[in-house]
Amino acid sequence: MDLTTLPSANYIVEKASQPFTGIFILELASVLAGPQVGQFFAELGATVMKVEAPSGDVTRTWKTASETAETDISAYFAASNWGKKSIVLDLTTADGQAAIRTLAVRADIVLASYKPGDAEKLGADYATLSAANPRLIYGHLTGYGPAINRAGYDAVLQAEAGFMYLNGPPGSEPLKMPVALIDLLAAHQLKEGLLTALYQRTHTGRGAYVQASLLDSALASLANQAATWLVTGHDPKPLGSGHPGIVPYGTVYRAADGRHLVLAVGSDRQFGLLCAALARPEWATDARFQTNALRVANRIALEELLRQRIAEVNGKELLQTLEKQAVPAGAVRKVGEAIKHESAERMILPPTADFPHSGLRTVAFQSSTWEPVPALASPPHLAQHQAENGLLAPEL
Repeated sequence: MDLTTLPSANYIVEKASQPFTGIFILELASVLAGPQVGQFFAELGATVMKVEAPSGDVTRTWKTASETAETDISAYFAASNWGKKSIVLDLTTADGQAAIRTLAVRADIVLASYKPGDAEKLGADYATLSAANPRLIYGHLTGYGPAINRAGYDAVLQAEAGFMYLNGPPGSEPLKMPVALIDLLAAHQLKEGLLTALYQRTHTGRGAYVQASLLDSALASLANQAATWLVTGHDPKPLGSGHPGIVPYGTVYRAADGRHLVLAVGSDRQFGLLCAALARPEWATDARFQTNALRVANRIALEELLRQRIAEVNGKELLQTLEKQAVPAGAVRKVGEAIKHESAERMILPPTADFPHSGLRTVAFQSSTWEPVPALASPPHLAQHQAENGLLAPEL
């Protein structure tokens, strides 16, 4: 079995213009954060080999009530695994460990999400895998850093990092975000670390161990909320959709036609235009609302006036007027409405013959030097690429 000559094509279409063509990635990570990084590289031309335990990535089994029990490609799994190949290796066995070492010889990047110490037990740690490949870049996601042997779970990190406390209206119970936000933030941090290591390798010729934790990623993303405490010593309070330092910004209003909308008025000029659009120009010169600082101080009074007035007007017409005036505002959409909107078309991956459902891209930027890949191979079934890579069929 020669694992050093594995095929590298994972795209349905020509990918010669993609920036990471020729990069080979071993994805040992599971669930969301690590696989998000893997799909990111796959979308940009890399060959991503997803190495799964015999039981498979656990998200294959995370299904909503409307999904069929038979498939091993759940919606959750599909969210992060387009454009990859899947093989199964049991890293608790000598054969599995030997195979991963062989694969690592030709790998550019390894993605792992083991608890501290677990990779060493499986022979899949940086020291072991880089011994025969000093150019290897090893990206390791942990919950709390390499010194704390504790598994990281998004909901727990949302609680521990302050996000749940801040989320929700005043006086409410702490509320979790509806997506695994900390996992996604950690994925972005690891991408940045890996891209930095790839750039450094062009100068040094050597790989690196890159570590990102969910906790550090969450804390880094508290941004202005953390700065408020660091600068003032006062804990930010839950404000629902409102903003602690800008008014009106984020609060949801209901118009006469039943449409829910959000304002994001960041300047005094924009506030004046909003007042004019609402046929209430006098609010802009009201001593309570003339500046953003005054509007923050008189938040309750202003938001009540806005609530009453917006309830009297047609929401669609108001949004059209505000758009023409360049006043930031938008309708509250359901997920399906957001995905079906024409502005979302470039973010959608087309269905394939093997997977009759669209997918969501992870790459949200564009460049003048390459075109976004038009299509990707569908999320793989467990061990789908076992035989073509010279591996015996696993016992599943």
